[in-house]
Parts: sequence; structure tokens; C-alpha cells
Amino acid sequence: MTYFSRGSATDDISTADKRAALQVLRRPAEKVLLLPPDHTRLNSNAGELTGMLYEMFSPTAQVDIMPTIGTHSPMTANQLRMMYGAKIPLERFLVHDWRKKVRHVGTVPGKLIGEWSGGMLDYDVRVEISHQLFAGYDLILSVGQLVPHEVVGIANYTKNIMTGAGGPDSINKSHFLGAAFGMERIMGRIDTPVRRLFNYGIQTFLKDLPIVYVLTVMQSGQMRGLYIGDDDETFQTGARLSQQVNIDLLDRQLKKVLVYLDPHEFKSTWLGNKAIYRTRMAIADGGEQIGRAHV
Repeated sequence: MTYFSRGSATDDISTADKRAALQVLRRPAEKVLLLPPDHTRLNSNAGELTGMLYEMFSPTAQVDIMPTIGTHSPMTANQLRMMYGAKIPLERFLVHDWRKKVRHVGTVPGKLIGEWSGGMLDYDVRVEISHQLFAGYDLILSVGQLVPHEVVGIANYTKNIMTGAGGPDSINKSHFLGAAFGMERIMGRIDTPVRRLFNYGIQTFLKDLPIVYVLTVMQSGQMRGLYIGDDDETFQTGARLSQQVNIDLLDRQLKKVLVYLDPHEFKSTWLGNKAIYRTRMAIADGGEQIGRAHV
């Protein structure tokens, strides 16, 4: 169900509004797990929200925080402070080991992958999730931004669990599924083969875990939407707003594009390639993209 829903293309949700909205999550809990993104999602506002959630629950509960790094490198102390602020003790942060510390909870059959992909692929996908989610938490809060994404269509929601806190089979095969189906048919869309895979994996094999999603829609540093809930409707409502404020439609194709890569976020070629993924449909045939970053 949806616990909180607010957003529009002109909304500007304040810090006080965010703090008040998060009160819908207040409940008796002895152990709480927060699953925010890492510093490559600085613009998500998940850092501030994570700080608020820790402040809200820590007086009465054990609060652990595991950044959903997927295959990214573990965050350094400086990156943790940059993302989440100075008030959370560093010992509360856990590191997701996507290679070794995951549990196989079920398998998505290849028949479904074939249906979702239009027959392009038919492999089984092992749903592998961090052991940490099964450590007896009363509440698991997945925090992150709804924004157009080249693999799943709209980032976050079940993706934050299946890849951010997932294992190699879930991560690798979902990304190949997106590539095979075609980025141009996925970017910015709500219903995609990869989204169906993620939703099926979580809703079939993790339905007994107390997972609630805290989802933001951001535009130029302003929070346009905040959605809290545990179902598809919560995600879809926020995703429609993201489509409205995070997709720019152009009147003409671009011949040359200069992309600035923020050094706080983009520290690898893999991450820098997002500049290509998210402009390629706007660049003319034979066009040029130039990436610039400070080193």
C-alpha cells in the first residue's frame, strides 16, 4: 500500500516536509535496516533522508545502514560522510559483498524471461540477495531516486534490492536482458522486461520481508516528489512524475554534445558511460559526444 504520496512538476518539498512525511514509517521496531544508494546517486537526496531515518529510529532501535553498491567499490569514510553527513557513526555502515555474501532465494524461470523479452532470451535467473536482509529486521527501508535508467527504464524500487543488494546472477543477467532488448525501448519507460524481472523476484521470493520503499523524484536539486509504500502503485505514481520532469524532448537532433562528469560521482569508465547512455537517442547519426571530467 501507499503510506505517503506527494508530488508535481512544480512542487518543492522542504526539509521540514520530508521529516514530517517520514513519520508515516514510525512503528515499534528493535532492528531497522536502511538500504540507500551510494555516492554515485548524490543527486537522489537519499543521503539527507537516510540521516533523518537514522535520527528517527536510532534512539530506540538498532539501525544498520548498507549502501546498495551493487558491483561498485565499497564507499570510503570520506564518501560516507559526503553522502550521509557527519552524525551517523561509521560503525553503523555495512558493506554489501555481491560476490560472496548473498543467498539464493529462488529462480525466475527462462520461460518468463522469454515472454518478457519477446523471445530474445530464455535463461533462468537466480535471485541472489544479500544475507543481511535476513538478519531478523523489523523494518527494511529501501531509499532512492526514481529517474530514467538505461537498464530498467526507471531506476529504483525493486531494482535497489535486486541489483544494489543482489548477487552476480541477478545483476549480470538483468543487465544483459536490458542490453539485448534494447536501450532505446527501455530508457524512461515504466513497464520493461527488466522491471518485470525485478518485480517478480522481489514479490515472489521476498514477500515475507518487511520492505518499504522511500522514493524521490528530483529536478535540478529540488525534490518534486516523495513516495513511500510497498507496492507497484507507489512506484508507478512516482515514475509518472519522473517521466514528466526528468525527460527532455528536443525539436532536433544534436550534432555535438559536451558532457561534464562530476568527479564526486563518476570515478570509473563504467559510470562515465552513463553520459552516453542518456544522450545517445538525442545525438544525430555521425554526431559527437565529448566527455569532460576533472582528475
